[in-house]
Amino acid sequence: MSSPALPHDHAIAVGADQIDFMGHVNNAHYLSWVQEAVLSHWRKIAPPDAVAAHLWVALKHEITYRRPAFLDDQVIATVILEKVQGARAFYETVIRRGEEVLAEVKSSWCCIDAETLRPARLASDVVARFFPGEKL
Repeated sequence: MSSPALPHDHAIAVGADQIDFMGHVNNAHYLSWVQEAVLSHWRKIAPPDAVAAHLWVALKHEITYRRPAFLDDQVIATVILEKVQGARAFYETVIRRGEEVLAEVKSSWCCIDAETLRPARLASDVVARFFPGEKL
C-alpha cells in the first residue's frame, strides 16, 4: 500500500472519570481513544466474517500531545490506515477538538486469528476494502 485509506472519524465522549488532578483528561486515556477509533474503523469497513475471525492487539504507540482536553469537550479521533504489511497494520490518528489538534498518534497493530490467537495475515480482498481505488 503506497497511499493511505480514506480517513475514519470516531466521536469521543469526555467523561468526568477521565479528568485528572490538573483538571484535564489524563494522558493515559488517549491510548484507549486510539484503540476505540482503530477498532471502530475495522468494524465499519471489514466484512462481518473477517471481524469475527480476527482480533487486533497494539504493538506500539507514539503519541505527541499538543493541547489538553477537558470535561464535555467535543473530541474527534480521525484514523488513517497507512499500510498493511503481513499481519501488521500501521495507523496515524489525529485527535481534535474542532480545528485544534490535541494529539497525534502513530501506532502499529498486529492482526490475531480469533481461534488460534496467533498472528494472521488478512486476505487481500479484505485489505482492498480499506484502500479503495488502489490496485493490490
